[in-house]
Amino acid sequence: MSRILIIEDEVEIADLEKDYLELSGFEVAIANAGDTGLDMALKEDFDLVVLDLMLPGMDGFEVCKSIREKKNIPILMVSAKKDDIDKIRGLGLGADDYMTKPFSPSELVARVKAHMARYERLVGSHSKENDIVEIRGIRIDKTARRVYVDGVEKVFTSKEFDLLTFLAEHPNHVYTKEELFREIWNMESVGDIATVTVHIKKIREKIEYDTAKPQYIETIWGVGYRFKI
Repeated sequence: MSRILIIEDEVEIADLEKDYLELSGFEVAIANAGDTGLDMALKEDFDLVVLDLMLPGMDGFEVCKSIREKKNIPILMVSAKKDDIDKIRGLGLGADDYMTKPFSPSELVARVKAHMARYERLVGSHSKENDIVEIRGIRIDKTARRVYVDGVEKVFTSKEFDLLTFLAEHPNHVYTKEELFREIWNMESVGDIATVTVHIKKIREKIEYDTAKPQYIETIWGVGYRFKI
């Protein structure tokens, strides 16, 4: 049974989220403070973290950053703050998704299932020979979910890895931001274009020699992005 950790200081909200997730077949634990949640996330085995932004002890940004340094499990950040800058910052620190309160518990469950399904599908098989994608100095090990640039390993979040792999496997094809969001996040892209933009920026910082003159992921102005070969 997949285990979900909810880090949320509002007890009623945490309990409601827990009830809905448990009804959907997940095992759920709750932490009501940032530092407590971080300790649980690092010491125990969870398959996904639902992380509130405003927390006592340690805010969600710091928790997200600390988890991402050690683990690549999906992180779903939630917040009552609607500012794009908070969303961009959260995604930039390694969150895989960002939901703005209030939201329906059924939407939370749907997003959790989507992230879990993709994560499990991509890391589920270790018995086969590693599936490798190599393009001009970039080596993507799809089986181990590791990326090397000129032989040096770079640390990627789950969604950064998915996005890079998808583009690299479809070189010279121009994708819109909407298409990439639907492909990687399995959701409609209304209001979430910043998600793709932030992830492209973070990927470029890890694979490009000069982010101002990208050699791999090219911006096609007014359209979207393509991976050049």
